[in-house]
Amino acid sequence: MPRAIRSLAATGIAGIVLAGSAVAPAIAAPAPRLTPQPSTSDRTSPVEARRVDSVPTPKLDWYACYGYAECATVRLPLDYDQPKGATTEVAVLRVKARDQQHRIGSLFLNPGGPGGSGTDIALAAPYFLADDLLDRFDVVGVDPRGVAASENVKCFRSVKDQTRAYAGLNVAFPWTKAEEKAYVASSKAVGKACSTSGRPLSGAASTAEVARDMDVLRRAVGDKKLTYLGFSYGTALGQYYANMFPDRVRALVVDGVLNPNAWIGQGKARNLLQETRLRSADGAYHALHEILVRCAKAGEDRCSLASGDPVASYQLVAQRLRKKTLVVDDPDLGRFTVSYADFVGATLGALYSPYGWQDVVSLTEQLLVLTDPAAATATRAQARTAVAQRAVTARQQRGYDFPYDNGLETFLTVDCTDAYHPKDAAAWSALSAKEDKRAPYFGRAWAWGTAPCARNTWTVRDEDAYTGPFNKRTSAPVLVVGNYWDPATNYQGAVGSAALLPNSRLLTSDSWGHTAYGTSACVTGAVDAYLLTVALPAKGTLCTGDAQPFVEAPEAARAEASKSSLARQGEPGRGEPKRLPPVVAPLPVVGALTVR
Repeated sequence: MPRAIRSLAATGIAGIVLAGSAVAPAIAAPAPRLTPQPSTSDRTSPVEARRVDSVPTPKLDWYACYGYAECATVRLPLDYDQPKGATTEVAVLRVKARDQQHRIGSLFLNPGGPGGSGTDIALAAPYFLADDLLDRFDVVGVDPRGVAASENVKCFRSVKDQTRAYAGLNVAFPWTKAEEKAYVASSKAVGKACSTSGRPLSGAASTAEVARDMDVLRRAVGDKKLTYLGFSYGTALGQYYANMFPDRVRALVVDGVLNPNAWIGQGKARNLLQETRLRSADGAYHALHEILVRCAKAGEDRCSLASGDPVASYQLVAQRLRKKTLVVDDPDLGRFTVSYADFVGATLGALYSPYGWQDVVSLTEQLLVLTDPAAATATRAQARTAVAQRAVTARQQRGYDFPYDNGLETFLTVDCTDAYHPKDAAAWSALSAKEDKRAPYFGRAWAWGTAPCARNTWTVRDEDAYTGPFNKRTSAPVLVVGNYWDPATNYQGAVGSAALLPNSRLLTSDSWGHTAYGTSACVTGAVDAYLLTVALPAKGTLCTGDAQPFVEAPEAARAEASKSSLARQGEPGRGEPKRLPPVVAPLPVVGALTVR
């Protein structure tokens, strides 16, 4: 996620709502399964085969790293049409299978983004993957070109230049006319910089290039076919691979699914906002509204917001903040501001967690009090301290301007190059307002993040980007996992992707939060069984999430993604309770909202 975050109240709210406190329960038995029938797959195209197969198999010079892993770097072609030309460095990390004698192969992971670190999630794998998977697979993570430990894309010559260009992006999303004007200006500055100073890597880091890298690295680790588990944007990478190399798939799972046609923008949809195609905001609003409705049904004993109408209470807070930004002046913790965009951004951040309903309720209650001049003094003091503590916690977690942070630029490099977007960044104002009418609160939040991709200012392209088709028959079935209440990757994305892939299987979960693995014993067991045996769950399987709003359940933290923290903790032993996988949003809301 981008470092350019300055709104203190917003960072505080968003930063704390994702914090978990306990580990998930042990994985239950898998759901009933059906063994897939053999079928003839489509073949990798001659052009694509020539590109990747002309690259000699790299020799990975592994060395011990982070206590329980192995690391390596490899030079891969910047342009696969010129395999002997310029190269870019790509970082790889693996955690070796515990039972090497019965090792199946390698399991490649991607956490999303675009811009999420594959080496981070691979190092975290022992904390969230089932022991059976850890026994039988080397877990491999690749930092996509331009990202993290790989050679970085860099759109500005200095932190100073970057900070000045980012100035207008320091909000969850623009709400006032002045904010919109500043946001558009910064979007244009970033788009132009990435199209010039960011080259050549900004024009050679599309999802297709990462899929090609992954195929070469599949060969480098000795696997004849790919075994893959991708979350969030990682589902786009998985589907690209499945369609570019359909006969090279052993087992492929996508969880928290982006429909690739909607991601790219096909035909007339090329001039639409990406959010208009993906409908992430619809998923977020759907989840929020359901939480508030269930709160009313649960009653005051289980949901304190049920003393009134929870839907109306949330709407009232939003209305008040639209009219006037709240100033929180705590005598001990300091002075902070909470805007309407901060409130919506923090809500969206909360919805990423299976237990986010708790933060939605508490934050709405606190702001309901603080925006009411007639509220009792003691109640106001309690609410003020709670909101200020959220802000302080996130402020402590923020970094400084040094060193150069390219998080936003990695996201944009992929999205702006992969997908089609409207021509002028100024068009986002009217277009995002329409999104808000369709999906209240969240339409603007999801729409504005792609403003730097406007075609008039983001002019660099990858001539070898893949644009489809996405309906190839793979050599093994693809398992597509969709979650009813996902606030980032709308459940319909999974439905649409499963319909595209001829021999895929849709696994549906009534889970909360972003992605389903780890949030439902049913889903987790089915995914694990498929990766081990390529046996699919029964057609039409509907899983239930382990946590449901206003029902008591143990909370689960996401696995730590920091390599330094994981190294200090050391590899967990067999049988230890599992956590949720660290995943990254597909379309980060730049500024006050931070989701990791």
